Amino acid sequence: MLAIIDYGVGNLFSLVSSLSAIGVDAVVTSDPEIIKKADRLILPGVGAFGDASKKLFESGLCEIIKEKVAKGTPLMGICLGMQLLFEKSYEYGEYEGLGLLKGKVIGMEGTIPENLKIPHIGWNELKIVRKSPIFKYLNEGDCVYFVHSFYAVDCEESLLATAEYGKDLTAAVGKGNIYGCQFHPEKSGNVGLKILKAFSEV
Repeated sequence: MLAIIDYGVGNLFSLVSSLSAIGVDAVVTSDPEIIKKADRLILPGVGAFGDASKKLFESGLCEIIKEKVAKGTPLMGICLGMQLLFEKSYEYGEYEGLGLLKGKVIGMEGTIPENLKIPHIGWNELKIVRKSPIFKYLNEGDCVYFVHSFYAVDCEESLLATAEYGKDLTAAVGKGNIYGCQFHPEKSGNVGLKILKAFSEV
């Protein structure tokens, strides 16, 4: 069973629909007992890091996620969910993340050329820098869909792929049984479905 962790940040319908399209049964839940029984986890998220982090910690789901990961359960973070995998974020303040991966999250403003719009919205080619099980069905030049204003840095040990937007931005990360996509696989057409399928098989 694949559990999509519902902690009150984001519409999860498109993610459930994408998984259903590739034959993966997924449940959207905030129930600790169901999450504990899952053999794969997805941590989604849209919105502000601070609010999301607060909800995760206050709900007690933070510790459950860490326990599951420590036992070897595959975990994928998507968009804000990926950012939450890191140690901290500087999105309108300083906030603690799950600390499952080394690195931090910073804003694009002042780090990318001024002529580029923020947020970064649109399709970009994935530049794969390290092989990963979640990329096993991808081809060179495949594009995915981004919507974000913040990105991960100082995460070289887990960096899997980048995308160019004035500079190379972290697009995907992975270490052990932990994976993260800054882009939205559920909004990335067939390429995104291939990534979700690969994750369902790790």
